[in-house]
Amino acid sequence: MNLWIEDPKELSARLADAPPRVGMDTEFVRERTWWPRLALVQLAVGDDILLADPLAPGIGEALAPLLADPAVLKVMHSASEDLVALKRGCGVVPAPLFDTQVAAALAGVGAGIGYQRLVLDTTGSTLPKGETRSDWLRRPLSSSQLEYAADDVLHLDALHADLERRLRELDRLEWLAEDCARMVAGARDDALDRWPHLGMRAAQFMDAEGQRRLLRLLRWRDAYARDHDRPRGWILDNELAASLARNPPADRAGLQRQLEATPKAPRNLGDAIWAALQAPLPDEAEAPEVRSGERDKALLRSLQDAVSTLAAEHGLPEGVLASKRWLQALLDRRARGDARWPGALAGWRRRLLEPRLAPLLPE
Repeated sequence: MNLWIEDPKELSARLADAPPRVGMDTEFVRERTWWPRLALVQLAVGDDILLADPLAPGIGEALAPLLADPAVLKVMHSASEDLVALKRGCGVVPAPLFDTQVAAALAGVGAGIGYQRLVLDTTGSTLPKGETRSDWLRRPLSSSQLEYAADDVLHLDALHADLERRLRELDRLEWLAEDCARMVAGARDDALDRWPHLGMRAAQFMDAEGQRRLLRLLRWRDAYARDHDRPRGWILDNELAASLARNPPADRAGLQRQLEATPKAPRNLGDAIWAALQAPLPDEAEAPEVRSGERDKALLRSLQDAVSTLAAEHGLPEGVLASKRWLQALLDRRARGDARWPGALAGWRRRLLEPRLAPLLPE
């Protein structure tokens, strides 16, 4: 039975005796903000599907005890953004977590598999996709929206049962627990990326000074966007940031001329951008440098080849075992004399990878 709930007392009563496993999903809107705005929370509780309206006063607080209950497993699919939305809307990150997309990857079913495809492959049921771009903040929601939202949690229990069985047979339930715990910790921390320049292809064509300027601009941009709850691209887009880092203006007036000549540039933020360009960061000397030398490429390629072989042996997607960015981070640490493995490669991944990668890594 599908139930629309906007009364926090009713929601608390229905969650008071929750089963040990609850399916969860959310709908949120993030087009004009940094933080996702929670618009709907779907819960599969026993035979009922609860559609809780977080726009109604008190619903977020009524959900919080369930989200925090360590005795109730939250089954979700591709949960990373949902966790952030729930933290923002309810003040709590759901835990413990069983992410069916992560579980499918670890079970060798496929990397990044969508919910509809996983449901089809597991249960044979075909789910409609018609409401993926709906306005979830409008009220009342249409009947098709409500049906679509309910479908998003209807099959989570069946997915959990199938994937848990597969992972138990492969002795990989511990792997899933580690990955889900890391996801939950990341949502709780919600720290900004320390080295955002590493994700920009343009950085590899800059010298060290240019990369440091880019790092300063991106750090400032991300902090400003978060503090003002605006999309980062509205504050300073990547193309303009790269241009300013590569060819910095000689003075404040020159910066303003460049901003005035660039469509959609943040002309009113010239002072802040100039200050970010000029002020060295306390830790920028530790920043990994984006390199494009042939030797570095060859070393990274050798690591990727080893990962590919190992992933095939275990029936895992390569990117799930160790992405290119994680491997680059490992090399960057070694270049700085730091023998520690990045957190993303810790735990079960390191236990698998270290015997193969250690002989390839520089001393």
